[in-house]
Amino acid sequence: SSAAVLTEYRGLDVASTAELRRALTNAGGEYKVYKNTLVRIAARDLGLELDDLLTGPTAIAFVTGDAVSVAKALQDFAKTNPALVVKGGLLGEQVIDEAGVKALADLEPREVLLAKLAGLMAAPMQQMANLLEALPRNFAYGLKALIDQGGAPGAPADAPAAAEDEAPAADAEAEAPAPEAEADAPAEDTPAEAPAAAADTDTDQAEESADTEKES
Repeated sequence: SSAAVLTEYRGLDVASTAELRRALTNAGGEYKVYKNTLVRIAARDLGLELDDLLTGPTAIAFVTGDAVSVAKALQDFAKTNPALVVKGGLLGEQVIDEAGVKALADLEPREVLLAKLAGLMAAPMQQMANLLEALPRNFAYGLKALIDQGGAPGAPADAPAAAEDEAPAADAEAEAPAPEAEADAPAEDTPAEAPAAAADTDTDQAEESADTEKES
């Protein structure tokens, strides 16, 4: 047994004692009556000092399950049966007084404490699981948003650069006809020079005709 509660049962009748035994059995305890001398000898053999608790008739509630549940059962029974007096007890190797037993009874049962402990341990694990689950989900949402926007935020900034690259090409095309115009210019000048050459030829022919007439 990991714990035991020493009580004084003086004044309890047989029916009340039987009721107490049933309550303790249901709570995970076992209720037995011992002579103080035997309890004192056994305690000393274990290195425990229980003399202050061994006054009056003594019955011990040994804990076979949850110490809190047994302490609660004793405390609840004592509320309706004042003849039952809780004197103190053992918790592990520590001797506790009546106040210690009451404090033990005020605790929540072992099952409740374990459930709360499991909840405290599970909460961070659940948060971590939610975080790990949210990472790919948030990434997918972000990727979809970027696709809907037409790409990453830096992508639109590159568009003007592409437009600038296209601008010189447009300018080159606009300037392309200029050489053709320059090439046509000499063609227009050639006919203008042709009459001048023809005029010189006519002058020479006129001079030759004049000379011929003089010789005649």
